[in-house]
Amino acid sequence: MKKFAFIFLAICLLLTGCGKEKTSTSQGNKKQKKVTVVLDWTPNTNHTGLFVAKDKGFFKDEGLNVEIISPGQTGADQLVATGKADFGVSYQESITQARVQNVPIVSIAAIIQHNTSGFASPKAKQIETPKDFEGKTYGGWGSPVEKAILNSLMSKENADVNKLSIVNMGDADFFTAVKKDIDFAWIYQGWTGIEAELRGEKLNMVYLTDYSKKLDYYTPVLATNEKMISDNPKIVKAFMKAVSNGYNYSIDHPKEAASILLKDNPDLDKQLVEKSQIWLSTKYKDDASRWGEQKKSVWKNYADWLTENKLLEGKFNPDKAFTNEFLPK
Repeated sequence: MKKFAFIFLAICLLLTGCGKEKTSTSQGNKKQKKVTVVLDWTPNTNHTGLFVAKDKGFFKDEGLNVEIISPGQTGADQLVATGKADFGVSYQESITQARVQNVPIVSIAAIIQHNTSGFASPKAKQIETPKDFEGKTYGGWGSPVEKAILNSLMSKENADVNKLSIVNMGDADFFTAVKKDIDFAWIYQGWTGIEAELRGEKLNMVYLTDYSKKLDYYTPVLATNEKMISDNPKIVKAFMKAVSNGYNYSIDHPKEAASILLKDNPDLDKQLVEKSQIWLSTKYKDDASRWGEQKKSVWKNYADWLTENKLLEGKFNPDKAFTNEFLPK
């Protein structure tokens, strides 16, 4: 579940029209609207609700013919913002940055209610708190946000981020990297953390949410663009009803949901998918009143944190960045 650098799309938006006219295909006597949803990364348990919605006929029940596609070299945010994809898997981090650049991408559901990511290291390295980051090597992907978050956590324990070595490990395998080149990296507990358990490799995790409420942001989210919302609100509502059914099914039936994800993606590790699905089944909705619910305070808190750390240039309006309008009541 890789995070990647923010993509600013203002130039692209000037060159490319947002939104495209919907086509339909006929199944029996019922016409179905063709809809595309692009993933943020290779299929994994963050995406299970989408595959369940397709497999169980939830999309079909709403009159939709949905194609789930991988992003390739063009990121999901760019495809969604420019209307080349109707929906996509994104992150609060990138949408916040995009909105201050007037990129018309909008979050329509939180896939996971709380931030489950953190800094992971083998127990043998004895990195138990941000204070222990001093003198170590962190492997990241080159975003300025990384250093700011590391500094934010370390400063709470009077530790000096300048005593930490930061290297760009790109797409390198976490388990290989921590044995050769780095001491710790940023991972999602629900995937890489579960994989570590299956490998019998014990990790220490420093969760962002243990040190700052402002870092408890939505990651990942489902997104669309403003034109899709204004021109095709019924399609957005139908899509969200089906997807909500898919994730609620995954919450209630994690083993069956894992089987559906594996059926569509047979190259995935079966044991990892099954264990990750069980772990995430309690995290999708968590303490929210319904799956997908987003709070304005969460969007504002993270934007405030970015502003405080001089990482957000421009005025951010949370009301334009997300909506709960299309979630089933």
